[in-house]
Amino acid sequence: MSTRVLVVDDSALVREVLTEMISRAPDLEVVGVARDPYDAREKIKALNPDVLTLDVEMPRMDGLTFLDNLMRLRPMPVVMVSSLTERGADITLRALELGAIDFVTKPAVGVASGLREYTDQLRDKLRQAAGSRPRQRSVAAKASEVVVARAYRTTDQLICVGSSTGGTEALRVFLERMPPDAPAVVMTQHIPAAFSGSLAARLDGASPMRVCEARDGQPITPGHAYLAPGDRHLRVARSGARLVCRLDDEAPVSGHRPSVDVLFRSVAHACGRNAVGVMLTGMGSDGAQAMQELQQAGARTLAQDEASCVVWGMPGAAYRLGAVDKLVPLDDMAQAALNATRQDAIA
Repeated sequence: MSTRVLVVDDSALVREVLTEMISRAPDLEVVGVARDPYDAREKIKALNPDVLTLDVEMPRMDGLTFLDNLMRLRPMPVVMVSSLTERGADITLRALELGAIDFVTKPAVGVASGLREYTDQLRDKLRQAAGSRPRQRSVAAKASEVVVARAYRTTDQLICVGSSTGGTEALRVFLERMPPDAPAVVMTQHIPAAFSGSLAARLDGASPMRVCEARDGQPITPGHAYLAPGDRHLRVARSGARLVCRLDDEAPVSGHRPSVDVLFRSVAHACGRNAVGVMLTGMGSDGAQAMQELQQAGARTLAQDEASCVVWGMPGAAYRLGAVDKLVPLDDMAQAALNATRQDAIA
């Protein structure tokens, strides 16, 4: 049975190009197009699509307002089609907070030809979205209600995290539950270069830890979390007694740059049993093999359980390899990672 797609965009050209891109896949079917959210609302009722592509900037009602209403009243898988700009990045990350599953970017010029370059990516994301579990944004807890461990003590411990589809929100949930003096966290999330700085800033605002986009040669210290820049690999290396971030532009690994495999493999080498590996929601299998190498080096390994994942691709791949010590619901992952760093630590 084909996945039924509704294309929502105010541009007739974009609607035409997206319809062409999607319809040429035998397992995908564009059942309708809509020019604005009001039109989309009626088409959803009449056509009952499996997944939507949704533009951000549209007349009469913007895409974010429509998405917010949709996820409250009729949650369904949505893939955003957004511009690759700083403002586009902020809006897209907000859409992911509201419950969108994933996004593809459209260029500011040469829209038709630029979009066609993303044909395979768009089709894969629509397939994954159709089988995903839309997760509404949880209401942020009041500061007085957030229970955060204090006076944490660490001996050169490090937590490494990998994520992809659904990961921007999973990282927020994970980091907002970490204490300000937690062991250092290094993270690889599959995201375009134009988006990673905005994501790091959003995560910094949500977490008691200090969160930043990693810089080459930057010392890794407790209480800080470091996000791989989009389109650059992040590695952890030793510089004397210290751990530092190393960035490079080498070829994609497991189809990605940044790659979770690259990060996890470097942590296995630099930290061994002083590390904890965490695999969060994501499409594909990036990081699974290197998580097994982490485990073999003595690190504790945790993966998000299927029920709480948007897409149980990367965690599921690691689990099937036998590389996961424990499956953990997303809401419990921060505490599980902290508990794991307290086990068998080496000074």
